[in-house]
Amino acid sequence: MYCREAALSNDYTEILVDFILTEEDVKGMDYCVFQVDEQFSILYFLPRLPRAISISEYFYNSVPKLYGLMQDESERVSSFNTQSLTNSGILQVQRPPLSLTGKGVIIGFVDTGIRYNLDVFKRADGTSRILSIWDQTIQDGAPPEGFGFGTEYTNEQINEALRSDDPFSIVPSTDEDGHGTSMASAAAGRSTGYGAYFQGAAPDADIVMVKCREGKQYLKDYYMIPEGVPAYSDTDIGIAVKYLDQFARVGQRPVIICIGMGTNWGDHAGNSVLSRYLSRVAEKRNRVVVIPSGNEGNAGHHYSSQFVMSSPAMEESVEVRVGEGEQGFLMELWGTRPNILSLSIRSPGGETIPAVDLRSRETRNYTFVYERTRIAIDHALVEQGSGDELVVMRVTLPTPGVWTFIVTIRGEMQFGYFNMWLPITQFLRSDTYFLRSTPNTTLTEPSMARSAITPSAYNADNNSFYIDSSRGFARDGAIKPDFSAPGVNVPTVLGNKSGSCMSVAITVGAAAQFMQWAVVEGNDVLAQSVEVKTYFVRGAVRDANVVYPNRAWGAYGNIVSS
Repeated sequence: MYCREAALSNDYTEILVDFILTEEDVKGMDYCVFQVDEQFSILYFLPRLPRAISISEYFYNSVPKLYGLMQDESERVSSFNTQSLTNSGILQVQRPPLSLTGKGVIIGFVDTGIRYNLDVFKRADGTSRILSIWDQTIQDGAPPEGFGFGTEYTNEQINEALRSDDPFSIVPSTDEDGHGTSMASAAAGRSTGYGAYFQGAAPDADIVMVKCREGKQYLKDYYMIPEGVPAYSDTDIGIAVKYLDQFARVGQRPVIICIGMGTNWGDHAGNSVLSRYLSRVAEKRNRVVVIPSGNEGNAGHHYSSQFVMSSPAMEESVEVRVGEGEQGFLMELWGTRPNILSLSIRSPGGETIPAVDLRSRETRNYTFVYERTRIAIDHALVEQGSGDELVVMRVTLPTPGVWTFIVTIRGEMQFGYFNMWLPITQFLRSDTYFLRSTPNTTLTEPSMARSAITPSAYNADNNSFYIDSSRGFARDGAIKPDFSAPGVNVPTVLGNKSGSCMSVAITVGAAAQFMQWAVVEGNDVLAQSVEVKTYFVRGAVRDANVVYPNRAWGAYGNIVSS
C-alpha cells in the first residue's frame, strides 16, 4: 500500500510528473503511483531493460535531482552571541508588549532529523514541543497515515521516551549529522542555559520534523555523489512537504515549512517540478515556505556569458580546472531560445572532441585515446520545464588539469547568452571550478520557487555580506533572493553555525513570530507566504549606497525586521 515496496527498493526507478497518470500511460509496466496533490505525482516503475538514466531516455524535469545540506562546515565557533537575533528585530518583539514567541505556530523541517531529548525542545514542564517526527529511514514502525514508508513518532510516544531511562528504546530516531538539530534550535530552541545568551527565534513554537532519507543508490551513482556525502532526492523532499502541509489549520494553526537543502542541477528559474510544488504550497493560506539561497557565491561553480551576436555564429571557450582525485561530475549548459548551441571539448592533453551534433535525441558517448576520461552528452533542444536548450555532460574519471569546452551559439538574435553550472561544493571530491567564473546567478535550486521566501546571508556582527552566500538573480531575470538575513555565527544548541541554512532558520523563526501575530492573535487570519514576505521587505533596512533590487542583498533590503 502507498508504494512502500517501490519507494524503498533501489530496483525501482522513480520520476516526477506534473499531471494525473492514467492506466494507458503505464500500460504493461510494473509500477506504483503516489499522488502528491491534484497535479503532482511520483511514478515508481521497474525498468524492462538495464537502467540507464539520461534526459534522452526521460524528460529532464522528470529525473529526480539530488540535494545537499546548505551549511558551511568551515564556519564554527563555540561561543554564543545574540547579534543575529538583535539585528533582525527578533529579540525585541519577543518581549512585551508584543511577546511574539511563535506560540500556536508549527514549524516543520525537512532535514537530517532532530535530537529530541535535548532540553531546548522541551516545555518548562519537561514535555516535548515536538508534535511528531517522521523518520523516513526507519522501516519497522508505522508510517504516517497515507504514506507508505518510514516510521512516525507522535508527541505521546516522544513524551513516553523522555520519561524513560532508555528513551531511544522507545523512539530510536535521532540526528547523527546535527544539521536538522542546529536548524530547529536556531529557529525554535528554548533557552535553558546552553551558553549565557542562547535563545532561539521562536521558542514557544511547536515543531514537526521529517528526517529525510537519502536518495536511492542508482541516483547517487548517476550523479556521482562522493561516498559518505548526504544527498536527498526531490521525490522524498516533496513527500515530506506534503506531510508537513497537512498540519495546517486555516485561521488557527499556521505552518512554516523550512527546507535546508539545495542543488546546482536545474534551470535556475523556478521551473522544476519541486519548485512549482513548493510555490503551490506557499500560496495556500496560513502556509509559509522558506528555502536557502545556497553557499555557492564564492565557489567558482557558475559560468555565464552574454555578448553581442556580431556574426551568425559566435564561439566562446569555457575552461574548467579539474583537481586531483576527482572521480566525475555532471555539468549542465543552458542556452536561451531561439538561439541554437553546439559544443566541442578539449582535454588537458590536447585531444579534442569535434563539434557535437546536438540535433538528434540520443546519448552520445566519447572516449579519449590518451585519457581514461569518458564523457556522455545528452541534449534537449526544448527542455520541458523552461522551454530553453539544455546540454548535460556526464564526465567520468576526468584527467586533472584544464578542460576546455568550446560553446558555439548560432542564431539571429542580437545577443547570445548561456550559463553553465558544476555541482555544489560537497558533491565534488576536489577543488574543481571554472577559471573565469561569475558569482552571480549562483542561487541553488529550489530557491527560485516564486511564491516561497528566499533569504541570502549576511554577517550581523559587522553588517557585511557573507562571502559564500549565493547571489541572484534567477537565470530568466526573476528577482531572487527576496532579502538578506543573518547567516554567520548564528547561535544553535550545537554551537554557532554559518551558512545560508542559518539565514533560513532566522527567517523561519521571524515568520513564526509574524504568524502568531497575524493568525493566532487574529490580525490577518488568512496570511500566507506572500503577505509575510511583503511585511518583511517593508521592514527591511536599505542602504542608501546600494541599488535595489540587488543580486547579493536581495530585492528589497539587507536586514529582516519583524
